[in-house]
Order: sequence, then C-alpha cells, then structure tokens
Amino acid sequence: MGRMSGKVVVVTGAAQGIGRTYAESLAAEGAKVVVTDIQDTDEAVAAIKAAGGEAIGLQTDVTSDESLAAMVEEAESTFGPIEVLINNASIFATLTLKPFTKITNDEWDAVMRVNVRGPFQATKAVLPSMKKNGRGKIINISSGTALRGAPMFPHYVSSKGAIIAQTRAMSRELADDNIHVNTIIVGLTESKGVKEHEQLGAIKAPTLAMRAIKREMLPEDLVGTMLFLATEDSDFITGQSVNVDGGALNQ
Repeated sequence: MGRMSGKVVVVTGAAQGIGRTYAESLAAEGAKVVVTDIQDTDEAVAAIKAAGGEAIGLQTDVTSDESLAAMVEEAESTFGPIEVLINNASIFATLTLKPFTKITNDEWDAVMRVNVRGPFQATKAVLPSMKKNGRGKIINISSGTALRGAPMFPHYVSSKGAIIAQTRAMSRELADDNIHVNTIIVGLTESKGVKEHEQLGAIKAPTLAMRAIKREMLPEDLVGTMLFLATEDSDFITGQSVNVDGGALNQ
C-alpha cells in the first residue's frame, strides 16, 4: 500500500518534463492519476500502466472552463471524486529571454493567461469534486525567479509571484472545506525543456554556484515535497510556499 493509495489526483501539464515525473511518482505511490495536458498524454499514461499504475490521459486546456469541466467529469466517472490537484501547467521553456521592452502585450497576456489564470480556473473546476470528498489538496507551482527577480522574462517571473499570492488568498477561503492550498517554489531544474533551451544553458553555472548543494537539480528532487503536500502528513499546513532549490536562496 502506497502513501497515495486510492486517491484520485489530477496533474496538469503532465505529458512530459516535471509534470510527468509528478504523475509517475504519484502512480507509484498508489494514486489514480489523471494526466492532463494540451499535448498528447499517451506516452506518459503508457509508462504509468507499464509500471503497474493506474492512469488516464486527457487533452485539457487549463484556460477553458469547458475543457476543465469535461476533464473533471471524466475523472469522476473513471476513478471517483478528485482529492488532489497539482497545478503544474505553465509557459516557460518556450519563452525567449529578452529585455522587457521587447515583450509584446500579447506575449505578456499569453503567459499570464496560462500561468496565473490557468491554476485559478483549474482550482475552481475541481472544487465541487473535492467538496464531495470532504477534503482536498491543491499544490501550485511557483519559481525561485519570483523571489530573486530574475531578468529578461518578467512576464514569467511576475506570473510565478502571482501564484504565491493566489495560494495565500485561496488557502484562507478553502480551509473551512478541509482543502489545503500550498505552493512548491522550484529552482532551475534539469527538465527536458530546460535541457533543450538554447539560452538557459548560460545561467546554469551561476545558479549552481549559488546553491549550498553543489549539483544540478533534477525533477526527482521535487517528488518528496510534492508527496508531503499531497498526503495527510501536511494536514495542518496551508497557504505556505516551500522552496526546493538546493539552498540557492540561502544567501
């Protein structure tokens, strides 16, 4: 019996990268995982099933109420009420680093729509399902860039700062429903998107130099914190932001 045995978990942006690592780790702990993404989720779902886990994959747009409602309906009909939501979907690895004066209003709005409004809409969509359960865990994903003010992509940095604020506000509203809302603040992680990004290679060395733990950060380094926030171990914790970056922000 795993720590997540029988729990229904939705992970957004889980077709690849860190989101897929979350989904596979949850399934390994016994969760029934709803793998959602705007991309094809077949490979991620197949990997979970091959390892003996339970999962379904759904093409879901976190900025569409209709798409999210269909996702919740399918999740409930297949597995039952949703207990955990991991708001992982965001725009990051496809962004080009450039001075803020070169960022168009449309690009700014696109990032905010997915990175800030997406978690807002997804949380609203799963809320009735969590209330059926009598409990819930919402785990948002922020970034260390919001704490140190990284240059050249302020739309992304601002969106991840907003997630911290959104977490605090929603945690106040949802506590009476036994729903906990927390954030993982993620350091620069060697995900597929980061590895393939031509510009991000230049910031790896200075990031590593800042860390107390002198190695690259891997998607697997986030799993322990994610599972802690998803289980009963964190039942008296809400509205918090947990920084996972190897000690880079200790300075």
